[in-house]
This record gives sequence, C-alpha cells and structure tokens, in this order.
Amino acid sequence: MATLIPALGSCVSRMTSGERRLAERLEQKLDEDYLVWYDVPVGPKQSHPDFVVLHPRRGILVLETKDWKLETIRSASRQAWEIIPDGRLKVVINPLAQARHCAIQVVNALERDPQLVQASGPHQGKLAFPWGYGVVLTRITRKQFESAGLDEAIAPHSVICSDEMPESAEAAEFQQRLWHMFAHAFGGVMSLPQLDRVRWIMFPQVRLPTQESLFEGADASDELPSVMRVMDIQQEQLARSLGDGHRVIHGVAGSGKTMILGYRAEYLAKASGDNAKPILVLCFNEPLANHLDATFEAKGLADKVHARNFHKWCRQQLVTFGQPVPPQGRHMFDAMVDNVIRAVDRRQIPSGQYQAVLIDEGHDFRPEWLKLLTQMVDPHTNSLLLLYDDAQSIYERRHSRQFSFKSVGIQAQGRTTILKINYRNTQQILQTAHLIAADLLTAEDKDDDGIPLVRPISYGRDGEPPLVVRLPGLREEAFKIAELLENAHQEGHAWGDMAVLCRDFEGLDLCAAALKAKRLPHQVRKRSGDYKPSADAIRLMTMRVSKGLEFPVVALHGVGQMPVAGEEEQEEARLFYVAATRATTRLMVTVSGEGAFGQRLGV
Repeated sequence: MATLIPALGSCVSRMTSGERRLAERLEQKLDEDYLVWYDVPVGPKQSHPDFVVLHPRRGILVLETKDWKLETIRSASRQAWEIIPDGRLKVVINPLAQARHCAIQVVNALERDPQLVQASGPHQGKLAFPWGYGVVLTRITRKQFESAGLDEAIAPHSVICSDEMPESAEAAEFQQRLWHMFAHAFGGVMSLPQLDRVRWIMFPQVRLPTQESLFEGADASDELPSVMRVMDIQQEQLARSLGDGHRVIHGVAGSGKTMILGYRAEYLAKASGDNAKPILVLCFNEPLANHLDATFEAKGLADKVHARNFHKWCRQQLVTFGQPVPPQGRHMFDAMVDNVIRAVDRRQIPSGQYQAVLIDEGHDFRPEWLKLLTQMVDPHTNSLLLLYDDAQSIYERRHSRQFSFKSVGIQAQGRTTILKINYRNTQQILQTAHLIAADLLTAEDKDDDGIPLVRPISYGRDGEPPLVVRLPGLREEAFKIAELLENAHQEGHAWGDMAVLCRDFEGLDLCAAALKAKRLPHQVRKRSGDYKPSADAIRLMTMRVSKGLEFPVVALHGVGQMPVAGEEEQEEARLFYVAATRATTRLMVTVSGEGAFGQRLGV
C-alpha cells in the first residue's frame, strides 16, 4: 500500500469524486515503497499538480486529473481545449501540456543539483532517474476517448481512462499504465540521500531549518547546500494531514514535534487569508518562545503568528485589557495567571481571540492553564494543537498525571498521534541519556484521553561517542568546557552552534568567566529577554530553560553534582535527559563531585 500525503481522510473533503477515486487506486494498487502527494505545491514556483508519484526505481510522475464528461469537451487540440463545464464556453490548456509544464519546472529545479544528475555519458547533466507526466480522465472511457478523436490531442499511452481504474483492476496492470507515461525513462535507481534531496527541492515546506536558513533569505539562484535535511515521511504526512478540531501529538524528545508545530502555524497563517484573528503559539520556556518568534518573523508571518511563553502572554493579556498586574514577588506568576483566568470568567478578557492555538511543551502546563487556553480558540475554527512528552516534564510534576484532556476542554479522542522515533540525536548521545534516565523511560500506554509515557526509539544515526571527563572541581569543569568549545570552533563549528547547559546559576557564572578568559563570544541567559536566537555566540543557559532547543555541540556542566541534595532523583534524571538530548552531533559532559550520575556515566 502506497503512502498518500496528506492522508486520505484529511483531504477527501476537498477532492472531486474523480480525484478521490484515483487517490484510492494509487494508495491501494501501488506498493509500500511508493510515495504519492495530492495537491501539494512543488518546486520553486510552487505549482499545484493534482498528484505526484515517486518511486526510488521508477522515478517521478506528475498527474493531472480531469472529471470532465465527453459532452463537456467541445474541441481539443495539442495546445488548448474548449470546454463547456457550466453552459459557458471556456478555453483551457491541454491537460497533458499542463502536466508537462509542471513536470519540467520540477525537473529544471532538480537538475540544478549536481548530485541528482548524470555525471557522464550521452545524458550527462540530465536527471539521474526517470520522470514523466500524464492525464487521468475519470469520467471518459477508452472507447469514448478514441471515438471522439481525443487521441489526436493526447498520446494514448499518456492517459488513463475511467474504465481502466476500477476497484477490481489488477495492481500490476494499473502500475503498467502509469509507467507507460514515462517519456524520459533513462537513469538509474534513486538512493536514499537522493530521495531526501529531491524532497528538499520539490517541497520547501519539509526542509529542516538551520541557523543560516533561518535568518537569510533563500533565492532560486542560491547555491544548494551540501547536506539537505528534511522531515521524514511520517513527519511530513502528519504535518500535512493535521485537520480541524483539537489534536494532540505525544512525541519523544527529538521526534520533530516543534517542527510540525511550526509547519502547522505557517500553513494556517497562509491559508487564513484576511482572517483578522491571529494564531497563538505558546510554550513554557522563554528561549524557545524567542526562537519560534524569530522563525515566524523571518518567514514574514509575525503579524499573523504570535509566539510567546505562557507567562509573558498572561501579562500581555492583563495589560491589554486593563486588568491588575500583580507586583513583583515570589508568587507573582501564579497570581498573574489567576488574574487572567478570573478576568476571562468575568468576560473582562474576551475568549475566542485566536483562530488557532498551538501549544508546545504541553507537559509543563498545569491543567487550569490548558483549560484557559481552550477558551482562547475561536469556536468557528475550533483549531487547537497540543504537543506533549511526559518524559520531559521538568516543571510542576505533581500536576502532570492528575487530569484527562477531556476534563480541561480538549476534545482529542480519536485525533491523537504518537511519535516514537528520535531523529535529533545520534545513537551514542541517546544511549548516554539513557544511562541516567532509563528508569523513567519505561513506556506506559494510555487511552486517547490519557497521557502516555513514550520510550524513544533511535533513528540509527551514528556519531562520535559523547566525551565524559572527570575533573577536580566545578571551576576546572568550566575551563575544560571553554577549551573543548574552542577546539570545536577550530574544527569548523560556528559559535552559534554551541551551547553550555548548567545545573544552576553558579555554574553559569563559572562557565561565563572561563569563556571570557579565553575571549570566546558567548551569551548568558539568566532572565527573560537575554536569549537572542540570531547571535553567533556560544549560548549559556540552565538545563531547565534549554528544553525545546537544539544545538550541534552541547556541553553539560555540573553533572557530577547531580542529583542535588533535596531533589528527587527521578526529577534530576529528567533534567539530565532534557539537557543531553539538546545535542544533535556532539555531547561533552564534565563531572566533578561524588553524585550518582557521574558514577552511572562511568567516571
């Protein structure tokens, strides 16, 4: 069975009857290594073919679908057709020419990539795998096609007619009709890296953002990157298939939850047209909120998508609607949230302010916060997305398992998804995280309305083993980290690709002093507003506020002091797990003291 993107259930409402029938046939009659996209914009000009079919050995096929009856067609030539769909004459481009035009746009874009073309031989510089295009006439039989002379306008092998795609059709015969459409059958098998490059070029929406791509404009003439990272197929299908209503995604660290949230926010913003209500993206940690906000600003969506950390949003609500803001103090944040909840209940702060609410780090939100946020969704759109990973719940643990989603107004039964595969970390980094956190990662299943604990499965990406170094004290740890990061920069890592995550503020101060002594550019995040996503500097922050972020190179300071006296060991293990899984390529851990975690790491 082929993979259809978006999933059929999420797009069937916008399909014609013929498109739905073809989608069903493609999904059922093609093997599992086929990928099929329906009505997804492709290439640099973002044209919209009806279907794109991709197979590693067969190549790329673009299909246009027409639900015209024979009597709808008044005349047909190789250039244009005259049709009367609603009693009025209309001239349209030949459907095959339409499919060809879209296919050539895609091929021209792919042929810019040296890794996707043939390096030598008679077809040097041409695409390294086959490509083709064709038409599906869902309401015209082969006999009608020929008797009406339509075979003069479209080559017979380039069309599939209605009587050639019944539910009872043999899979091999149906596939053969598709591959007869290939006018350019030279080339070989597409490798997995080539498949990623094809998807990166054809579908810009699935590209994984990098520090450079986030803050620099992309142009069609720009040099293509040597490494093209894209969503995996499950992530892309999920991102494109998210429908209306309330949705919950349970995903392990590194499974792409935040990436899917970003895709969803961008999609909703572009589809909203002149909808005056914005989209609200909320998370717990302020650095992640700043990162997301910078992402949307770079995409020109700042007016339509508001990314905030929860407490900043609460304060803005109080100020905007003239409600009292609590004074500074130990319980200021709790009082601020309580004031918002009470003001909404009194209708002094309006509900339904946003066309959609998307919540990252939902595991760190109290039940009463979630209940408040469900009221902020416009009831006409009823669009809410909640991302959750109970293994990363490092705040307010006492609240996390004492409620159901239904009890806080989240109606997600039957619309929950679980992402188990960790793509962010190498096998070696994930194994190191498991040395500390294995006990808390015992999978627990729950029904749709409960909160499961999902054990991550490694994608299998290999890398260097994490470096674990024992040192005499915390100060020596800080200077060793500065030395290691300086070496990493000399090896080619940008300063902005590095982060130092500390157990507490004392560690931040020590590490900042060590980096300053070596004159290494750095940015310390101690309070709200300190984190600047675009700065090319080493990021220093506590382990807690790093959640949701990722960096190629991460150093952990103070692990040998963990678990801290008075803290529960399981909660400290969660903190280590969150910090260690921020690293995508290289993890460095310094250890001093006699804490249990250092012993588990073998030093």
